[in-house]
Amino acid sequence: MLLCVDIGNSHTVLGLFDGDELRHRWRVTTEEQRTADEWFVLLRGLLRGATDPDHDAPPGRLGMPTSGIVVCSTVPMVLHEVRQVLERYFGDVPHLVVEAGVRTGVPVLMDNPREVGTDRIMNALAASTLFGGPCIVVDVGTATTFDVVSSRGEYVGGAIAPGIEISLEALGRRGAQLRRVELIQPRSVIAKNTVEALQSGAVYGFAAQIDGMVTRMVAALGVERRDITVVATGGLAPVVVAECTQVDVHEPALTLIGLRLVFARNC
Repeated sequence: MLLCVDIGNSHTVLGLFDGDELRHRWRVTTEEQRTADEWFVLLRGLLRGATDPDHDAPPGRLGMPTSGIVVCSTVPMVLHEVRQVLERYFGDVPHLVVEAGVRTGVPVLMDNPREVGTDRIMNALAASTLFGGPCIVVDVGTATTFDVVSSRGEYVGGAIAPGIEISLEALGRRGAQLRRVELIQPRSVIAKNTVEALQSGAVYGFAAQIDGMVTRMVAALGVERRDITVVATGGLAPVVVAECTQVDVHEPALTLIGLRLVFARNC
């Protein structure tokens, strides 16, 4: 079993792979104040709950067979504690932190390749492996990111926009009569009350943003739309992906798949 951990700004997504098969996936809040010991208790609890009682392999430190652990993070404070977990509790388990110098197989054609988040590189690797290139990955999370991969599997650039929740939070702080609402599809794009007006702007507005950015990126690449695959991922993708006309595939586990591929290349 391989444990893959994607630490994002708002949430941490964990996946447990048995070979190529994703057997379990969890999503927890990213807490910068969580200590290494607390991370260990969290991991142990999640993985013990996923233990197959009929599995013949001897249990590892987590209470179940664990062949390796691979981590990527966009939060330096959390990554520091996770490194402590790996060293303190899992020194005998093969583990990998994806960072500069780790072989990913994805050439990064940017002015400063170190500026690109490792989660975005994992998405690019997974998308090009699963669907071939060229492709565009739209990750709908704390920020909405757009990552472009060439036909040769190169990361050629992208864009970053404020995320749905961040935008709604800012609107709630600056709008005296506005408040936070549940992110669901309203009855109509033409709303009849304030709650549905906010939902309409969030769902249909951000879907239109995604479609518009993809259209512009396809034009900038100079390729036919039918020759490029647009892949959506991220925790908030289910909110808008059904309303997007330019998204071909929704793959919630894209980053985890990329982590699995990088672990196989390095360990």
